[in-house]
Amino acid sequence: MAGASLLTLLDDIATILDDVSLMSKVAAKKTAGVLGDDLALNAEQVSGVKADRELPVVWAVAKGSFLNKLIIVPAALAISAIAPWLITPLLMLGGLFLCFEGAEKIIHTFFHKKDSHDTAASHQNDEEDFNTTTLNAAEYETQKIKGAIRTDFILSAEIIVITLGVVSESTFLTQVITLFGIAFVMTIGVYGLVAVIVKIDDAGLYLSQKRMAITQAIGRGLLAFAPILMKGLSIVGTLAMFLVGGGILTHGVHVLSEWIGDAAQETALIPSVGAIISAILPTLLNGIIGLIAGIVVVGIVTLLSKLKPSKS
Repeated sequence: MAGASLLTLLDDIATILDDVSLMSKVAAKKTAGVLGDDLALNAEQVSGVKADRELPVVWAVAKGSFLNKLIIVPAALAISAIAPWLITPLLMLGGLFLCFEGAEKIIHTFFHKKDSHDTAASHQNDEEDFNTTTLNAAEYETQKIKGAIRTDFILSAEIIVITLGVVSESTFLTQVITLFGIAFVMTIGVYGLVAVIVKIDDAGLYLSQKRMAITQAIGRGLLAFAPILMKGLSIVGTLAMFLVGGGILTHGVHVLSEWIGDAAQETALIPSVGAIISAILPTLLNGIIGLIAGIVVVGIVTLLSKLKPSKS
């Protein structure tokens, strides 16, 4: 009897593990795009810090990401069980925040360059330049970490909610194991790759100082490639904010979602290029909607900050 009970228990465990494996594969496919955006955003977020501080910053963000998952996964399970209607509004707030950060970054890049140059010049002429630079570097690093963790929270929430939708019909135990499994693997994978990306230039410098000509050539190639990669990731990361944020908003507003779907179906009828346009159009429209939403939110936040009474 005891042996039969043990076999039954092992069979149940094997069944649960099979379900978890299957659900994890489906969830991984559905969240692959968001994971790509997560990688680009986080690699861009932690760039710009001192070379000897890059890995500590990545590790700090990774720890924050693990903490995010420990908050998001139980919260998602609880909301799904108690108030599933809250998931979409919360995701849309996160989408608006991503759009806001993307729009703010673009506005700062194109409209505040002069301020940045003036500030840099004044720092160079400051007699306490060394202490000021050290303080600013520490503040800059702290801001980078906080910004990356905030962004990670929103993208992690979207990934967890997508995964929750995949496993919604499974048993509660399968949901818990799958969600925590996806969260753990996602964090290790993303920040492992981020750590590799931000140290490419160091690897290039190391190889360029070796004796063999081919090793030196590889090192110089990596040194030339590193800034191009980081610049590309910065652009992709900003675009990802609008694409992911806009995608969240359009999925939450059924009118927009249906309009984009209809537009894609209509463009598919165009001869020769219809299939290509219809495949690209939803992503493009999501990005445009995300950009518009971000600019609107930046305008509202700016207006509210000006209306707020100043402290005397």
